[in-house]
Amino acid sequence: MLNRTSKILSHPWTVAASNLLLLMVLYTLARVFFYCVSRDLFPSVTLPHLLEMLLGGMRFDLTAILYLSSLYLLLMLLPLPWKWRTNHTYQQVAKWCLWVPNILGIIVNSADMVYMRFTNRRTTMTFFSEFQHDDNLLRIFLTGMVQYWYVTLFAILSIVLLVLLTRQNRESDEPLTRHPLLYYPFQTGLLCLSVYFIIIGIRGGFGAYTRPITLSNALQYTNRPEETMLVLNTPFALMRSTEGRTYHDPQYFDRDTLEQLMTPCHDPELLTPYPMDRLNVVVLILESFSKEYIGYYNRHLDDGTYMGYTPFLDSLLEHSISYRLSFASGRKSIDAMPSVLSSIPMLIEPYVVTAYSTNRVSSLADCLGREGYHTAFYHGAPNGSMGFQAYARSAGFEEYCGMDEYRDYCRRNGHDADDDYDGTWAIWDDEFLQYMAYTLDSLPEPFLASVFTASSHHPFRVPERYEGAFPAGTQPIHACIGYTDMALRHFFDYARRQAWYSNTLFVLTADHTNLLTHPEYQTAKGLYEVPIIFFHEAWQQGLLDTTNVLSQTDIMPSVLAYLGYDKPFFAFGENGLTRAKEHAYAICYNAPLYQIFSDSLLLQFDGQEPRALYNYRRDPLLQHPLPSDQTPPAMLTYLKAYIQQYIVRMRENHLTY
Repeated sequence: MLNRTSKILSHPWTVAASNLLLLMVLYTLARVFFYCVSRDLFPSVTLPHLLEMLLGGMRFDLTAILYLSSLYLLLMLLPLPWKWRTNHTYQQVAKWCLWVPNILGIIVNSADMVYMRFTNRRTTMTFFSEFQHDDNLLRIFLTGMVQYWYVTLFAILSIVLLVLLTRQNRESDEPLTRHPLLYYPFQTGLLCLSVYFIIIGIRGGFGAYTRPITLSNALQYTNRPEETMLVLNTPFALMRSTEGRTYHDPQYFDRDTLEQLMTPCHDPELLTPYPMDRLNVVVLILESFSKEYIGYYNRHLDDGTYMGYTPFLDSLLEHSISYRLSFASGRKSIDAMPSVLSSIPMLIEPYVVTAYSTNRVSSLADCLGREGYHTAFYHGAPNGSMGFQAYARSAGFEEYCGMDEYRDYCRRNGHDADDDYDGTWAIWDDEFLQYMAYTLDSLPEPFLASVFTASSHHPFRVPERYEGAFPAGTQPIHACIGYTDMALRHFFDYARRQAWYSNTLFVLTADHTNLLTHPEYQTAKGLYEVPIIFFHEAWQQGLLDTTNVLSQTDIMPSVLAYLGYDKPFFAFGENGLTRAKEHAYAICYNAPLYQIFSDSLLLQFDGQEPRALYNYRRDPLLQHPLPSDQTPPAMLTYLKAYIQQYIVRMRENHLTY
């Protein structure tokens, strides 16, 4: 038995795992050291919160270490003959493949402890574009090594510990079995199993709902964006930021001119709010609810190819304020939360996966929270899915209610939450919206609550008991739209019986469009057409606004205006609810082109020159571009100013008033 245990402990897999564990310990010690020498940057961090960030940081450490050690792991796990694997020269090569990239990782991680004091964020690949013309970086680095000698000493000690404590195989080690018929299949199976778990480690989790972790996932463990410095490590930040394109200041205008042409800083003196009480606000972000699926918006389509899938939403729209021209700011679910709740659009790449995702942001939750609102965000997927929990926390939501909280709720009520899980993404919309409605009863008023639904998503299934209950339509998503529409009906049926309902402003929109059928919706315009709906019980008759052009980024300033919010705030959108917008445009990014919509025109711009101009009222299928000399100068100027403000403020971390 002792001999077998010795063979297991000396196996290359065990040796490699031990060395990875050593690196995990070194990265955690680096995080603790950074906190100790930079406590002035984190004045409000308590011991329990520090432990939370240390544990959360291990996810990012593991990803970075697996990336940096990938060649080493390949050498250690290849099912080669045992004599080759334990050969002294082979082991030395493998050891250096572990040392070189990880020593570089320790160096950049340590150097950033100094640089972060000036940037308040982990260094990303934008560093190299920002300082590409500076030739004094080496001198600055050497000066910093002396000035911050204690950081240099820590880096040296970490490297020494790595070198001294690294394990390697010896030629005298014995395999578990030498028989070729057992040895090679076993080692090959071990390699395949290891690759599977390495991929999980690099992604930060597994399952259909898990995207590879990015910089923004660090917000899940912090109370303030600046605390992401403690959660992240610099090798991870550098590697993840190479996956997106760096924002470059286009310098269309000088700063003074830029502020005059377009500013995201809003002065409430310019608003004309309704004199209303402190209403509750409920924001429902509906997965994939394209306008094409909603009969209310498609009465003009008389060619017989369309039928509605949202009878309840159609009935609600009869008593709502909505817009003929309303657009999503992005094409992915991860674009919607920043757009809807923080008025930050998706330009070039999703905000939450950029190197700037740890910027301080404003939001509805942030603004209303300072006015005494209780704030909560709901999403029925596993906690952490899609980075929603992280963004909700960074945006100022006090509570996050995900699958974990739903399970706790079911446990208290003697119900098995697994019965309500769709098997792929999240809790079914009907059950989760009912859960949300119940919990709203206990929230102190006024409150802001937002939910992101999930059931109208690939693989486009409905609960078994509802199969065949909704029109199948021509696309697999159509029945799912009908199911979620029913879930909305049940949510509102319950809400109407509650005391808070009559004092609540409801906002409904979609994250993006999905499978589209009608040619009018398959264009560069139709791909972004989603509903934006405002509803209050006191409104007896609805209004379909045909003049304003709204984007998801207009939701936040519109809600604040309606509530009579009287403080400055930051938003890329404008109020379009209580009055006509000052700049009647909607902007989105349809890679690789920027798009701006007026009430009749669509202009496409590549960042340098206009590429196409359409009158979509006369040419709904966008088949006949107008001559470029008909491009309205004011429209192009506003788009340029919008792009430049976005990029400059993103780079400089100026996303608040």
